[in-house]
Amino acid sequence: MAVLNIRVNDALTINPPAGDQFYTVNGSNWSWTVAAVYTLTFAIVYALSFKARAGEKFFHYLFTVANLVGAITYFALASDIGFSVVEVSNNLNYGLTRQIFFAKYINWVVNFPIAIISLGVLSGVSWTTIIYNIFLSWTWIISYLVGAYTTTNYKWGFFTFGTVAWIALAISTLTTGLSSAARVEIRRDYVVLAGWLNLLWLLYPIAWGLSDGGNKIGVTPSFVFFGVLDILLIPVLTYATIVLSRKWDYGKLNIAFTQYGRVASAPGTFPEKAAPAPAATAAV
Repeated sequence: MAVLNIRVNDALTINPPAGDQFYTVNGSNWSWTVAAVYTLTFAIVYALSFKARAGEKFFHYLFTVANLVGAITYFALASDIGFSVVEVSNNLNYGLTRQIFFAKYINWVVNFPIAIISLGVLSGVSWTTIIYNIFLSWTWIISYLVGAYTTTNYKWGFFTFGTVAWIALAISTLTTGLSSAARVEIRRDYVVLAGWLNLLWLLYPIAWGLSDGGNKIGVTPSFVFFGVLDILLIPVLTYATIVLSRKWDYGKLNIAFTQYGRVASAPGTFPEKAAPAPAATAAV
């Protein structure tokens, strides 16, 4: 009679957790699920990039990288790798320690800017605005990371700075980006994508305040919270962008990259392809 072998998650046996508040097998199982979602999305988008026309692969390339990074990150998290043991604050029993996973912050440092670049290029905002938004996202994430490693109530100072950066980022994507999207007649799709992104970003400060910040929920519940947010943020945004992009006019949106960068021009034309302007005549 054939013997049925049941696959057991032994990641925490090989890489044991540490601290008083630590990762559990249920958290590891959930992280493997998230890793599988990222991996499947990566494979689908990567395959679709071969089908897309040569000049219309920009979003495929962006989200291929985003999902690959997410898959690597959650592989590390599921394997109980990429953490430090930090003494918690805001707890009645001071002296307790908690596993803080810096790997998830690395994921955000890569994936938040990718989402920002996607929205910025779609809306047609300047590269200055896109870079400004990227640095705001990095300020937000790094402030939260430093706060997570702070063992006193001063962590809430870092939380405040990070949240201010997030608010500035939200204002930029919902105002400057929206007005620019209206000019290129892509307002409806931009509202859908930017609205979804900002709705999820609204929940990240709440999740952080309950987990790495306030230590109100355990390590495993925090992984469930952040895992759901991360799936909705990148894989879902990936599918939405790829589906919507099938009807976008890349020439009209000026989603083209040349030696001069993105050059705003009349729909479907690019000034650098025209003959050079004649030299100005000297004043008499």
